[in-house]
Amino acid sequence: MRVKRGVVRTNKHKKIIKLAKGYQGRRKSVFKLAKQAVIKAGQYSYRDRKVKKRTFRSSWIVTINAAIKPYNISYSQFINGLKKSNIEIHRKMLADLAQNNPDSFKMIVQEAK
Repeated sequence: MRVKRGVVRTNKHKKIIKLAKGYQGRRKSVFKLAKQAVIKAGQYSYRDRKVKKRTFRSSWIVTINAAIKPYNISYSQFINGLKKSNIEIHRKMLADLAQNNPDSFKMIVQEAK
């Protein structure tokens, strides 16, 4: 006796087609193309969850660098000064201080010098 997969296959296909919602052309409606597109999209999203962290860090560094320009100190000297004076504060907080609380940021820059 052979196995008929009508319901099972339909449900599997519907699951993939649902994930491909919003794609263009046949990638959203044809199972074979939708499956490839969904797999590739998953690879991109996995990779870019890592890239997102790098992007945020680089944007914080740009913000800090712009904020310390008026104090005539380079970014590398600033970070080195923080390490030497045992100020443990991460770049996200430094960038936030530079934008929202310039007075306390100025005190940190003076300590780092």
